[in-house]
Amino acid sequence: MFVRVRLITLAVVAVLAAVPAVASAQDPPAEPDFTLGALPTTLRLPSGEFVFRLTHRFARPIAAGSAKDFFADFFGFDGSAQIGFEVRYGVHPGTQAAVHRTNDRAIQFLGQHQVLRQDDRRPITADVLVAIEGANNFSEDFAPTIGGVVSHRLADLGVIYAQPLFVFNAEPDDPELTERRHAFILGLGARLQLGASRTYVVVEAAPRLAGYDAGVDHVSVGIERRAGGHVFQFNISNALGTTFRQIARGGPPSSDWFVGFNLTRKFY
Repeated sequence: MFVRVRLITLAVVAVLAAVPAVASAQDPPAEPDFTLGALPTTLRLPSGEFVFRLTHRFARPIAAGSAKDFFADFFGFDGSAQIGFEVRYGVHPGTQAAVHRTNDRAIQFLGQHQVLRQDDRRPITADVLVAIEGANNFSEDFAPTIGGVVSHRLADLGVIYAQPLFVFNAEPDDPELTERRHAFILGLGARLQLGASRTYVVVEAAPRLAGYDAGVDHVSVGIERRAGGHVFQFNISNALGTTFRQIARGGPPSSDWFVGFNLTRKFY
């Protein structure tokens, strides 16, 4: 099963890389993607257009064994991974929808709408979003999310973000959790462009401010490169999650860190 998933992932990467990438004049240089590492941004998706995204988190902790072991395992490539496939579609100007599936059979549906857009009079852009995740191919353990994304663009230097998210039923597996089963997380992040290049530094964190509390709060740091319609990000994070419920659960209760990458392909 693991080998089949890995081969499918490699095939998808190869196909996306082979498709000619044309830069979109509609995307601001400071905000090239619809997510940071896993948290959402306020980038608008043109109506009638769509985007594909692949997320990949190697499950081998960086600190497991020696440095020699880490390189011998090819940075974790030889082991298991948490993989996600996402398709995003522009429903209406300022409104987008996405479906994201991970290889643990979780499926998340997302709707996002922009209510404010930064200009000379407004210092921020603001989106509202709703999502719902279901386990076992969206057949059980449903977890709705409501929240938003607020951003401030720093000219062409980059963008800073805040993502308040309330995740219901964040942990359905523990029968002892009753009142604390839900979680409120406050995502914080930034994407900074390195000079006039197409290279960016991306950071994000999602501390849980109330409710369910298990593993460490999600933190991710990455570096990415934009090439036309492609955005490729290499990241290091302390958790493997890419859906809102997975982010709310956080990472393992240890100091483990994991290598990963994202690949976004815009078809417009």
